Formats: sequence, structure tokens, C-alpha cells
Amino acid sequence: MKTVLITGCSSGYGLETARYFLSKGCQVVASMRTPREDLLPKSERLRVLALDVTRPDSIAAALEESGPIDVLVNNAGIGLFGAFEATPMATMREVFETNTFGVMAMTQAVIPQFRARRRGVVVNVTSSATLAPMPLVAVYTASKTAIEGFTESLAHELAAFDVRVKLVEPGYGPSTRFTANGGRRMAGLIPDAYGPFAQSVFAAFTQSSGVTVESDVAEAVWRAANDLSGQLHFPAGADAMALARAAWCRE
Repeated sequence: MKTVLITGCSSGYGLETARYFLSKGCQVVASMRTPREDLLPKSERLRVLALDVTRPDSIAAALEESGPIDVLVNNAGIGLFGAFEATPMATMREVFETNTFGVMAMTQAVIPQFRARRRGVVVNVTSSATLAPMPLVAVYTASKTAIEGFTESLAHELAAFDVRVKLVEPGYGPSTRFTANGGRRMAGLIPDAYGPFAQSVFAAFTQSSGVTVESDVAEAVWRAANDLSGQLHFPAGADAMALARAAWCRE
């Protein structure tokens, strides 16, 4: 029975992924900054742990408490929507601390046990924003694109030790808490000059017919965690699949 540790399980993709892996009979370590056991079904195969991926002491404590794991799902992330010129450097660093350096820190912390056992899987959840240019998400896209390159390189590096590294790329999911979680840091990031343009971008997102739901991502993470074919990229959701096909055609 596999043990999976998932970051960012308080809502959205992480919460649904924890539920999905539980339904498949796995041992699940669901981590979040503020633990809430009421979010998930009660199970002897479930542990809910406190984890802040931006703090080394929190990472060390969570991994010690979780014990050996077979799969790490780096899902924790924060959103940002706004004009780049209006985004303070402090906000950019905040986004990178979680979306980029938090993923790297978690991965680096579990590699020794995976390498020693010569097995293990790291699944990094990024975004379909890495598949095609999108306006008003330059900083967010940069933080996720960095993880795409990181993952592609690391997959080659760890293959020598039979450790697999995968990417899951969710599409646009209006039911997630992307904007709700980012409300504070997004305040004031749409100057008046960008108002009409931002409204048109929001409208395009809202009218999208191929949005991604949480179950799409949970299923893609499951496929990635169990894949033995060597596939690296796992787009999740109809819109992400369409963007991925377009990107593959351009190549």
C-alpha cells in the first residue's frame, strides 16, 4: 500500500487529490498550513499534518512525523492576477517562495529517502499558463514555468536512481480558490489604465467552455504517480489538453 504526502490540502486540487488517493486505498498524509481534519473523510489511512512549505523547520517536522513515503505531490501554491508594472517585488518574492522555492525545498527534502530505496515519485503541479501565453499572470506564470524546467531536468537526474518525477498541468478552474486565496496580495494590482483590458480577460476566462474541475486534476495526479511509461507531462482538464495539443503541434 503506497503512502502519499500531498501539500496544500486545505482546498481545491490538493483536497480533492487527497480524497482520490484515499478512495484508491492509499495511505494519505494530507498537509496544510492550518490542519483541519473535518475536511476529509475519517480513515485509519489518513493523517492530517501542519506544513508550511516556505519554512525549513516545518518541512523537517512534517517529514519526520509522516515517516517514509512513496509519493510526494507538490500541490501547494498561491495565485496572482494583475498588471506586472503594478506588482511590488515583495509580492513577486512571496509567490516564488511558495510556488517555486517551496516545491524545490520539499523535493530536496524527500530525495535522500527515495534515492536510498531506489524508488519513489515526485509529482509537481504547475499550470496550463505554462503551455500558452496568458495576460496579467506574468509573475504567476514565471513561478510555475520555473518548476517546469526544474522538473524536466530533475527527471533525468533522478532516473539514475529509479526515482520518477512528473508534471501535472491543470487548466483554468473557476471553482478553485485561486482568486480568493490571493485577494490580499492582488489588491491594487489592476491600475485604472488596465481596467478595460482586465475586464475583457476576466470575461474570456468566465466564458471558457472547457474549464478544469478538481477531479480532473486528482485523476491526472493519480495517473502521473502510477505511470511507468516515461511520460513527463500530464495536462489536466479539457482546456489544458487543448493547449497542450496546440503546443505539441507548434513543436
